[in-house]
Amino acid sequence: MNDTTSNDALAALARALAHPARLSILRVLAERQTCVCGEIVDVMPLAQATVSQHLKVLREAGLVRGTVDGPRSCYGLAPDALVHAARAFAALFDALAEAPACACPPGACACRPDAGC
Repeated sequence: MNDTTSNDALAALARALAHPARLSILRVLAERQTCVCGEIVDVMPLAQATVSQHLKVLREAGLVRGTVDGPRSCYGLAPDALVHAARAFAALFDALAEAPACACPPGACACRPDAGC
């Protein structure tokens, strides 16, 4: 796993990405390819307060940047943070995929006797 990304940091990113509405918000921001001011609420089937809460979670995770100018808020993706997150998760999953499936002696697997390991 990437030594520069702790398990706590990966878990925080995973929590931020662990809601379908937040994934939808990220996709909307990516499709617009620019900062979005207020339009997110127009394309989401959620109340403005709910969208704001989801944006707050994404901002706190560093995946979205936002500016507030009075009643107007504008949001955009944070590309550097997204690249870092992608690399960190890729490193984790690459390491997991390379790990052996089971270290038990043949026929002695206590977790799944039918596994054949």
